[in-house]
Amino acid sequence: MTTAEQPEWLKNHVAQSGPLQDGRGKFVPGFSGNPTGRPKGSKAKKTLVAQEFEKEGSAVAAVVIEKAKGGDMTAANLVLQRISPPLKTRAEKVRFELDAHAPLTQQARQVLTAMAMGEIDPDTAQVVINCISAFAGLRQVDELDARLAELERRAA
Repeated sequence: MTTAEQPEWLKNHVAQSGPLQDGRGKFVPGFSGNPTGRPKGSKAKKTLVAQEFEKEGSAVAAVVIEKAKGGDMTAANLVLQRISPPLKTRAEKVRFELDAHAPLTQQARQVLTAMAMGEIDPDTAQVVINCISAFAGLRQVDELDARLAELERRAA
């Protein structure tokens, strides 16, 4: 019976003697799951792509700009996105009555009333109510922290 020849992908395999990992699952110094590793001096694919772009980036940009000038809407979209990013929506400043000392549910009711009266738009109302809700959560954490500190003080 003849022994089978090793496949091409297994020719550089170097068998290691000894344990690869200690009892805690950490690799033992001097032993590797990939003993040959990546050759020294070889570059990562990202680095190679970045270097090629440095060489040819200006030429590529010129081609895309020329296509955009020629009416290619995809190229025009690419160019415009790089020159001027899409505008973000910004809420306008608004003024309405809000009693900061009132209970949080009453504050939310005041926001809804301001929206119903047309003093603020629905998106702004939603943002303000979300802020009130987040504040309520923070206040609960503070209250729980104070109660826990009091319980620990009594237990000591």
